[in-house]
Amino acid sequence: MSAGSASAAERFEAATYNQITWRLMPFLFVCYLLAYINRVSVSFAKLQMQTDLKMSETVFGAGMGIFFIGYFFFEVPANMMLRKLGARRWLGPIMITWGAVSACTLFVKSVYSFYAVRLLLGVVESGFFPGVILYLTFWYTRKHRAKMVAAFMTGIPVSSVVASPISGWILKHMGGMSHMSGWQWLFLAGGIPSMIAGLVTLLYLPDSPAESAWLSQEQKDMVARRLEEEEDVKKQAGGGQHRVSDVFRSPGVWLMCVIYFGIVMGSYGLTFWLPQVIKETITTDTQAIGWILVLPFGAATVAMIVGGRHSDITGERRWHVAGTLLLGAAAFAVSAIPGIPGVAGLVALTFAAMGIVTANALFWALPTDILSGAAAAAGIAWINSVGNLGGYVSPFAIGLIRDRTHSMFAALLVLSGAALVAGLVTLYVARKRA
Repeated sequence: MSAGSASAAERFEAATYNQITWRLMPFLFVCYLLAYINRVSVSFAKLQMQTDLKMSETVFGAGMGIFFIGYFFFEVPANMMLRKLGARRWLGPIMITWGAVSACTLFVKSVYSFYAVRLLLGVVESGFFPGVILYLTFWYTRKHRAKMVAAFMTGIPVSSVVASPISGWILKHMGGMSHMSGWQWLFLAGGIPSMIAGLVTLLYLPDSPAESAWLSQEQKDMVARRLEEEEDVKKQAGGGQHRVSDVFRSPGVWLMCVIYFGIVMGSYGLTFWLPQVIKETITTDTQAIGWILVLPFGAATVAMIVGGRHSDITGERRWHVAGTLLLGAAAFAVSAIPGIPGVAGLVALTFAAMGIVTANALFWALPTDILSGAAAAAGIAWINSVGNLGGYVSPFAIGLIRDRTHSMFAALLVLSGAALVAGLVTLYVARKRA
Protein backbone atom coordinates (compact mmCIF):
# COMPACT_ATOMS: atom_id res chain seq x y z
CA MET A 1 0.00 0.00 0.00
CA SER A 2 1.40 3.41 -0.95
CA ALA A 3 1.91 6.19 1.57
CA GLY A 4 -0.89 8.19 -0.05
CA SER A 5 -3.44 5.38 0.09
CA ALA A 6 -2.40 4.54 3.67
CA SER A 7 -2.93 8.15 4.67
CA ALA A 8 -6.34 8.18 3.01
CA ALA A 9 -7.32 4.99 4.84
CA GLU A 10 -6.23 6.47 8.16
CA ARG A 11 -8.25 9.63 7.51
CA PHE A 12 -11.28 7.53 6.57
CA GLU A 13 -10.97 5.47 9.75
CA ALA A 14 -10.52 8.55 11.93
CA ALA A 15 -13.53 10.25 10.34
CA THR A 16 -15.66 7.13 10.83
CA TYR A 17 -14.86 6.81 14.53
CA ASN A 18 -15.36 10.54 14.96
CA GLN A 19 -18.83 10.20 13.40
CA ILE A 20 -19.67 7.25 15.66
CA THR A 21 -18.50 9.15 18.72
CA TRP A 22 -20.60 12.22 18.03
CA ARG A 23 -23.66 10.07 17.32
CA LEU A 24 -23.43 7.85 20.39
CA MET A 25 -21.41 9.38 23.20
CA PRO A 26 -23.35 12.60 23.94
CA PHE A 27 -26.58 10.61 24.17
CA LEU A 28 -25.08 7.84 26.33
CA PHE A 29 -23.47 10.49 28.53
CA VAL A 30 -26.82 12.19 29.16
CA CYS A 31 -28.45 8.84 29.94
CA TYR A 32 -25.76 7.96 32.49
CA LEU A 33 -25.94 11.42 34.00
CA LEU A 34 -29.67 10.89 34.59
CA ALA A 35 -29.03 7.39 35.97
CA TYR A 36 -26.49 8.68 38.44
CA ILE A 37 -28.69 11.57 39.54
CA ASN A 38 -31.47 9.08 40.32
CA ARG A 39 -29.03 6.81 42.14
CA VAL A 40 -27.41 9.40 44.41
CA SER A 41 -30.13 12.03 44.86
CA VAL A 42 -30.73 10.29 48.18
CA SER A 43 -27.45 11.82 49.45
CA PHE A 44 -28.92 15.32 49.14
CA ALA A 45 -32.40 14.23 50.23
CA LYS A 46 -30.75 12.90 53.42
CA LEU A 47 -30.24 16.47 54.64
CA GLN A 48 -34.03 16.67 55.24
CA MET A 49 -35.36 13.15 54.76
CA GLN A 50 -33.44 11.59 57.64
CA THR A 51 -34.97 14.02 60.13
CA ASP A 52 -38.49 13.73 58.70
CA LEU A 53 -38.44 9.92 58.85
CA LYS A 54 -36.49 9.80 62.15
CA MET A 55 -33.74 7.44 60.93
CA SER A 56 -30.33 6.88 62.52
CA GLU A 57 -27.12 7.26 60.50
CA THR A 58 -26.72 3.47 60.40
CA VAL A 59 -30.26 2.88 59.14
CA PHE A 60 -30.01 5.58 56.50
CA GLY A 61 -26.57 4.36 55.38
CA ALA A 62 -27.94 0.84 54.98
CA GLY A 63 -30.84 2.20 52.95
CA MET A 64 -28.52 4.09 50.63
CA GLY A 65 -26.37 1.00 50.16
CA ILE A 66 -29.10 -1.63 49.76
CA PHE A 67 -29.46 -0.36 46.19
CA PHE A 68 -26.35 -2.43 45.39
CA ILE A 69 -27.77 -5.69 46.70
CA GLY A 70 -30.32 -5.60 43.87
CA TYR A 71 -27.49 -4.65 41.54
CA PHE A 72 -25.44 -7.69 42.59
CA PHE A 73 -28.08 -10.33 41.86
CA PHE A 74 -29.33 -9.03 38.52
CA GLU A 75 -26.36 -7.57 36.62
CA VAL A 76 -25.06 -10.74 34.97
CA PRO A 77 -28.47 -11.94 33.67
CA ALA A 78 -29.24 -8.36 32.59
CA ASN A 79 -26.09 -8.16 30.45
CA MET A 80 -26.83 -11.53 28.89
CA MET A 81 -30.30 -10.20 28.00
CA LEU A 82 -28.73 -7.20 26.28
CA ARG A 83 -26.79 -9.55 24.02
CA LYS A 84 -30.04 -11.32 23.11
CA LEU A 85 -32.41 -8.35 22.74
CA GLY A 86 -30.06 -5.58 21.65
CA ALA A 87 -29.18 -2.30 23.35
CA ARG A 88 -32.16 -0.28 22.13
CA ARG A 89 -34.88 -2.70 23.27
CA TRP A 90 -33.14 -3.40 26.57
CA LEU A 91 -31.75 -0.04 27.73
CA GLY A 92 -34.84 1.99 26.80
CA PRO A 93 -37.32 0.11 29.03
CA ILE A 94 -34.72 -0.01 31.84
CA MET A 95 -34.52 3.79 31.85
CA ILE A 96 -38.29 4.23 31.84
CA THR A 97 -38.63 1.83 34.77
CA TRP A 98 -35.87 3.26 36.94
CA GLY A 99 -37.24 6.78 36.42
CA ALA A 100 -40.64 5.64 37.68
CA VAL A 101 -39.16 3.79 40.67
CA SER A 102 -36.95 6.73 41.64
CA ALA A 103 -39.90 9.12 41.49
CA CYS A 104 -41.88 6.76 43.75
CA THR A 105 -39.33 7.35 46.52
CA LEU A 106 -41.38 10.43 47.38
CA PHE A 107 -44.02 8.08 48.86
CA VAL A 108 -41.60 6.57 51.39
CA LYS A 109 -42.97 6.79 54.94
CA SER A 110 -40.93 4.28 56.95
CA VAL A 111 -37.60 2.46 57.14
CA TYR A 112 -38.97 -0.61 55.38
CA SER A 113 -40.56 1.28 52.49
CA PHE A 114 -37.25 3.17 52.09
CA TYR A 115 -35.34 -0.10 51.94
CA ALA A 116 -37.85 -1.62 49.49
CA VAL A 117 -37.74 1.23 46.97
CA ARG A 118 -33.93 1.44 47.09
CA LEU A 119 -33.61 -2.31 46.56
CA LEU A 120 -36.03 -2.18 43.62
CA LEU A 121 -34.15 0.77 42.09
CA GLY A 122 -30.95 -1.31 42.18
CA VAL A 123 -32.70 -4.22 40.46
CA VAL A 124 -34.12 -2.16 37.58
CA GLU A 125 -30.95 -0.10 37.07
CA SER A 126 -28.58 -3.08 37.24
CA GLY A 127 -28.52 -3.66 33.49
CA PHE A 128 -27.63 -0.13 32.43
CA PHE A 129 -24.00 0.60 33.30
CA PRO A 130 -22.48 -2.82 32.47
CA GLY A 131 -24.74 -2.90 29.42
CA VAL A 132 -23.26 0.32 28.07
CA ILE A 133 -19.68 -0.84 28.80
CA LEU A 134 -20.46 -3.98 26.78
CA TYR A 135 -22.21 -1.93 24.10
CA LEU A 136 -19.08 0.17 23.57
CA THR A 137 -17.12 -3.02 22.76
CA PHE A 138 -19.50 -3.52 19.79
CA TRP A 139 -18.18 -0.28 18.29
CA TYR A 140 -14.70 0.56 19.60
CA THR A 141 -11.37 -1.27 19.71
CA ARG A 142 -8.97 -1.07 22.64
CA LYS A 143 -7.28 1.90 20.97
CA HIS A 144 -10.31 4.09 21.62
CA ARG A 145 -12.00 2.38 24.55
CA ALA A 146 -10.48 4.08 27.61
CA LYS A 147 -11.21 7.51 26.20
CA MET A 148 -14.80 6.55 25.35
CA VAL A 149 -15.43 4.96 28.75
CA ALA A 150 -13.97 8.05 30.41
CA ALA A 151 -16.21 10.29 28.30
CA PHE A 152 -19.24 8.19 29.23
CA MET A 153 -18.35 8.09 32.90
CA THR A 154 -17.93 11.83 33.18
CA GLY A 155 -21.63 11.47 33.91
CA ILE A 156 -20.58 10.58 37.49
CA PRO A 157 -18.91 13.87 38.48
CA VAL A 158 -20.95 16.00 36.07
CA SER A 159 -24.16 14.68 37.64
CA SER A 160 -23.01 16.22 40.91
CA VAL A 161 -21.86 19.43 39.22
CA VAL A 162 -25.24 19.83 37.52
CA ALA A 163 -27.56 18.38 40.15
CA SER A 164 -26.01 19.71 43.37
CA PRO A 165 -26.98 23.39 42.93
CA ILE A 166 -30.41 22.36 41.60
CA SER A 167 -30.93 19.92 44.47
CA GLY A 168 -29.92 22.55 47.00
CA TRP A 169 -32.40 25.01 45.48
CA ILE A 170 -35.22 22.43 45.49
CA LEU A 171 -34.62 21.55 49.14
CA LYS A 172 -34.55 25.20 50.15
CA HIS A 173 -37.44 26.60 48.08
CA MET A 174 -39.83 23.79 47.10
CA GLY A 175 -40.67 22.45 50.55
CA GLY A 176 -44.35 22.94 51.38
CA MET A 177 -45.55 23.29 47.79
CA SER A 178 -48.53 21.00 47.10
CA HIS A 179 -48.10 19.67 50.65
CA MET A 180 -44.80 17.97 49.71
CA SER A 181 -41.40 18.24 51.41
CA GLY A 182 -38.35 19.45 49.51
CA TRP A 183 -36.86 15.95 49.43
CA GLN A 184 -40.07 14.59 47.84
CA TRP A 185 -39.86 17.18 45.07
CA LEU A 186 -36.22 16.18 44.59
CA PHE A 187 -37.09 12.56 43.76
CA LEU A 188 -39.96 13.57 41.47
CA ALA A 189 -37.77 16.04 39.56
CA GLY A 190 -35.09 13.37 39.06
CA GLY A 191 -37.39 10.58 37.83
CA ILE A 192 -39.32 12.28 35.04
CA PRO A 193 -36.33 13.11 32.75
CA SER A 194 -35.16 9.47 32.89
CA MET A 195 -38.54 8.22 31.69
CA ILE A 196 -38.44 10.65 28.77
CA ALA A 197 -34.86 9.61 27.89
CA GLY A 198 -35.94 5.95 27.90
CA LEU A 199 -38.59 6.66 25.28
CA VAL A 200 -36.02 8.49 23.15
CA THR A 201 -33.62 5.53 23.47
CA LEU A 202 -36.18 3.20 21.87
CA LEU A 203 -36.18 5.41 18.77
CA TYR A 204 -32.57 6.64 18.61
CA LEU A 205 -30.06 3.97 19.64
CA PRO A 206 -28.83 1.40 17.06
CA ASP A 207 -27.95 -2.06 18.39
CA SER A 208 -24.67 -2.34 16.45
CA PRO A 209 -22.69 -0.72 13.59
CA ALA A 210 -24.40 -3.08 11.13
CA GLU A 211 -27.80 -1.66 12.09
CA SER A 212 -26.86 2.03 12.03
CA ALA A 213 -28.57 3.93 9.22
CA TRP A 214 -26.01 6.76 9.36
CA LEU A 215 -22.90 4.67 8.49
CA SER A 216 -22.09 3.69 4.92
CA GLN A 217 -21.49 0.02 4.11
CA GLU A 218 -17.80 0.76 3.71
CA GLN A 219 -17.70 2.28 7.19
CA LYS A 220 -19.57 -0.68 8.68
CA ASP A 221 -17.14 -3.10 7.06
CA MET A 222 -14.14 -1.17 8.36
CA VAL A 223 -15.44 -1.16 11.97
CA ALA A 224 -16.22 -4.90 11.80
CA ARG A 225 -12.77 -5.59 10.37
CA ARG A 226 -11.01 -3.68 13.17
CA LEU A 227 -12.97 -5.55 15.85
CA GLU A 228 -12.18 -8.90 14.21
CA GLU A 229 -8.49 -8.01 14.02
CA GLU A 230 -8.47 -7.20 17.73
CA GLU A 231 -10.12 -10.54 18.57
CA ASP A 232 -7.50 -12.36 16.47
CA VAL A 233 -4.69 -10.59 18.34
CA LYS A 234 -6.21 -11.63 21.70
CA LYS A 235 -6.47 -15.26 20.59
CA GLN A 236 -2.92 -15.36 19.24
CA ALA A 237 -1.62 -13.86 22.49
CA GLY A 238 -3.63 -16.38 24.51
CA GLY A 239 -4.95 -13.46 26.55
CA GLY A 240 -8.68 -13.64 26.01
CA GLN A 241 -11.38 -15.53 27.85
CA HIS A 242 -14.29 -16.12 25.50
CA ARG A 243 -16.79 -18.40 27.27
CA VAL A 244 -18.99 -17.50 30.24
CA SER A 245 -17.39 -20.28 32.32
CA ASP A 246 -13.97 -18.71 31.74
CA VAL A 247 -15.02 -15.69 33.79
CA PHE A 248 -15.41 -17.55 37.07
CA ARG A 249 -12.19 -19.55 36.63
CA SER A 250 -10.00 -16.54 35.91
CA PRO A 251 -7.90 -15.25 38.85
CA GLY A 252 -7.53 -11.98 36.95
CA VAL A 253 -11.28 -11.43 36.91
CA TRP A 254 -11.54 -12.04 40.67
CA LEU A 255 -8.67 -9.65 41.37
CA MET A 256 -10.39 -7.04 39.24
CA CYS A 257 -13.47 -7.52 41.43
CA VAL A 258 -11.25 -6.60 44.39
CA ILE A 259 -9.95 -3.50 42.60
CA TYR A 260 -13.39 -2.32 41.64
CA PHE A 261 -14.72 -2.99 45.16
CA GLY A 262 -12.12 -0.54 46.51
CA ILE A 263 -12.92 2.02 43.82
CA VAL A 264 -16.65 1.84 44.58
CA MET A 265 -16.02 2.09 48.34
CA GLY A 266 -14.28 5.42 47.79
CA SER A 267 -16.66 6.65 45.11
CA TYR A 268 -19.86 6.17 47.06
CA GLY A 269 -18.26 7.17 50.33
CA LEU A 270 -17.73 10.56 48.69
CA THR A 271 -20.99 10.76 46.78
CA PHE A 272 -23.30 9.70 49.60
CA TRP A 273 -21.60 11.50 52.51
CA LEU A 274 -19.85 14.61 51.15
CA PRO A 275 -22.99 16.81 51.45
CA GLN A 276 -23.21 15.79 55.12
CA VAL A 277 -19.49 16.52 55.68
CA ILE A 278 -19.91 20.01 54.21
CA LYS A 279 -23.01 20.60 56.35
CA GLU A 280 -21.05 19.74 59.50
CA THR A 281 -17.79 21.57 58.70
CA ILE A 282 -18.58 24.55 56.44
CA THR A 283 -22.28 25.55 56.18
CA THR A 284 -25.80 24.28 56.92
CA ASP A 285 -27.40 26.19 54.02
CA THR A 286 -28.56 23.53 51.52
CA GLN A 287 -28.27 25.84 48.52
CA ALA A 288 -24.71 26.83 49.50
CA ILE A 289 -23.83 23.13 49.96
CA GLY A 290 -25.01 22.51 46.41
CA TRP A 291 -22.71 25.18 45.00
CA ILE A 292 -19.73 24.08 47.12
CA LEU A 293 -20.05 20.54 45.72
CA VAL A 294 -19.36 21.90 42.24
CA LEU A 295 -15.67 22.31 43.24
CA PRO A 296 -14.68 18.68 43.98
CA PHE A 297 -16.79 17.13 41.24
CA GLY A 298 -15.88 19.78 38.67
CA ALA A 299 -12.19 19.09 39.31
CA ALA A 300 -12.88 15.35 39.08
CA THR A 301 -14.54 15.83 35.69
CA VAL A 302 -11.46 17.55 34.28
CA ALA A 303 -9.13 14.93 35.79
CA MET A 304 -11.19 12.08 34.32
CA ILE A 305 -11.12 13.52 30.79
CA VAL A 306 -7.40 14.32 30.91
CA GLY A 307 -6.55 10.94 32.43
CA GLY A 308 -8.57 8.97 29.86
CA ARG A 309 -7.02 10.85 26.97
CA HIS A 310 -3.48 10.46 28.28
CA SER A 311 -3.98 6.75 28.93
CA ASP A 312 -5.19 6.23 25.35
CA ILE A 313 -2.34 8.26 23.85
CA THR A 314 0.34 6.36 25.77
CA GLY A 315 -1.45 2.99 25.75
CA GLU A 316 -0.50 2.62 29.43
CA ARG A 317 -3.21 1.41 31.85
CA ARG A 318 -1.47 -0.03 34.91
CA TRP A 319 0.03 3.10 36.45
CA HIS A 320 -2.80 5.34 35.33
CA VAL A 321 -5.28 3.28 37.37
CA ALA A 322 -2.96 2.51 40.30
CA GLY A 323 -1.58 6.04 40.49
CA THR A 324 -4.99 7.69 40.70
CA LEU A 325 -6.06 5.20 43.38
CA LEU A 326 -2.96 5.91 45.47
CA LEU A 327 -3.66 9.65 45.10
CA GLY A 328 -7.18 9.04 46.39
CA ALA A 329 -5.86 6.99 49.32
CA ALA A 330 -3.43 9.72 50.35
CA ALA A 331 -6.07 12.46 50.02
CA PHE A 332 -8.60 10.55 52.14
CA ALA A 333 -5.93 10.09 54.82
CA VAL A 334 -5.11 13.81 54.84
CA SER A 335 -8.81 14.73 55.12
CA ALA A 336 -9.04 12.50 58.22
CA ILE A 337 -6.44 14.51 60.19
CA PRO A 338 -8.12 15.44 63.51
CA GLY A 339 -9.00 19.14 63.73
CA ILE A 340 -8.35 19.88 60.04
CA PRO A 341 -10.19 23.09 59.02
CA GLY A 342 -13.32 22.60 56.92
CA VAL A 343 -11.89 24.31 53.82
CA ALA A 344 -8.62 22.33 54.02
CA GLY A 345 -10.62 19.11 54.41
CA LEU A 346 -12.65 20.04 51.33
CA VAL A 347 -9.45 20.58 49.32
CA ALA A 348 -8.18 17.17 50.39
CA LEU A 349 -11.48 15.53 49.46
CA THR A 350 -11.33 17.32 46.10
CA PHE A 351 -8.07 15.49 45.37
CA ALA A 352 -9.68 12.28 46.62
CA ALA A 353 -12.54 12.81 44.17
CA MET A 354 -10.10 13.47 41.32
CA GLY A 355 -8.23 10.24 42.05
CA ILE A 356 -11.19 7.93 42.66
CA VAL A 357 -13.39 9.19 39.83
CA THR A 358 -10.53 9.01 37.31
CA ALA A 359 -9.63 5.48 38.42
CA ASN A 360 -13.29 4.50 38.09
CA ALA A 361 -13.28 5.42 34.41
CA LEU A 362 -9.83 4.11 33.49
CA PHE A 363 -10.38 0.80 35.26
CA TRP A 364 -12.77 -0.52 32.60
CA ALA A 365 -10.01 -0.66 30.01
CA LEU A 366 -8.45 -3.54 32.04
CA PRO A 367 -11.17 -6.24 31.94
CA THR A 368 -12.04 -5.55 28.29
CA ASP A 369 -8.41 -6.35 27.47
CA ILE A 370 -8.78 -9.96 28.65
CA LEU A 371 -12.47 -10.70 27.97
CA SER A 372 -14.26 -11.17 24.68
CA GLY A 373 -17.31 -12.90 23.24
CA ALA A 374 -19.90 -14.17 25.74
CA ALA A 375 -17.30 -13.84 28.50
CA ALA A 376 -17.23 -10.06 27.98
CA ALA A 377 -20.95 -9.74 28.73
CA ALA A 378 -20.77 -11.96 31.81
CA GLY A 379 -17.35 -10.75 32.99
CA ILE A 380 -18.09 -7.04 32.83
CA ALA A 381 -21.36 -7.59 34.68
CA TRP A 382 -19.75 -9.88 37.27
CA ILE A 383 -16.91 -7.47 38.05
CA ASN A 384 -19.42 -4.63 38.31
CA SER A 385 -21.75 -6.75 40.48
CA VAL A 386 -19.13 -7.85 42.98
CA GLY A 387 -17.37 -4.50 42.96
CA ASN A 388 -20.59 -2.60 43.53
CA LEU A 389 -21.11 -4.45 46.80
CA GLY A 390 -18.68 -1.78 47.96
CA GLY A 391 -21.57 0.60 47.35
CA TYR A 392 -23.47 -1.22 50.08
CA VAL A 393 -20.55 -1.68 52.48
CA SER A 394 -19.34 1.92 52.21
CA PRO A 395 -22.47 3.90 53.25
CA PHE A 396 -23.50 1.28 55.82
CA ALA A 397 -20.03 1.21 57.41
CA ILE A 398 -19.76 5.00 57.46
CA GLY A 399 -23.22 5.32 59.01
CA LEU A 400 -22.33 2.74 61.67
CA ILE A 401 -19.01 4.45 62.43
CA ARG A 402 -20.70 7.86 62.70
CA ASP A 403 -23.36 6.55 65.08
CA ARG A 404 -20.67 5.08 67.35
CA THR A 405 -17.97 7.78 67.14
CA HIS A 406 -19.96 10.88 66.06
CA SER A 407 -17.17 11.82 63.63
CA MET A 408 -15.84 11.08 60.14
CA PHE A 409 -12.24 10.36 61.27
CA ALA A 410 -12.35 6.54 61.23
CA ALA A 411 -14.73 6.49 58.25
CA LEU A 412 -12.29 8.47 56.08
CA LEU A 413 -9.45 6.15 57.08
CA VAL A 414 -11.55 3.17 55.97
CA LEU A 415 -12.03 4.82 52.55
CA SER A 416 -8.28 5.53 52.38
CA GLY A 417 -7.47 1.89 53.14
CA ALA A 418 -9.89 0.64 50.47
CA ALA A 419 -8.30 2.86 47.81
CA LEU A 420 -4.79 1.82 48.91
CA VAL A 421 -5.55 -1.90 48.63
CA ALA A 422 -7.19 -1.38 45.22
CA GLY A 423 -4.13 0.51 43.97
CA LEU A 424 -1.70 -2.16 45.12
CA VAL A 425 -3.78 -4.98 43.61
CA THR A 426 -3.89 -3.04 40.33
CA LEU A 427 -0.09 -2.97 40.23
CA TYR A 428 -0.07 -6.73 40.67
CA VAL A 429 -2.88 -7.83 38.34
CA ALA A 430 -1.93 -5.53 35.46
CA ARG A 431 1.80 -6.10 35.56
CA LYS A 432 1.83 -8.66 32.71
CA ARG A 433 -0.12 -6.35 30.44
CA ALA A 434 1.67 -3.14 31.32
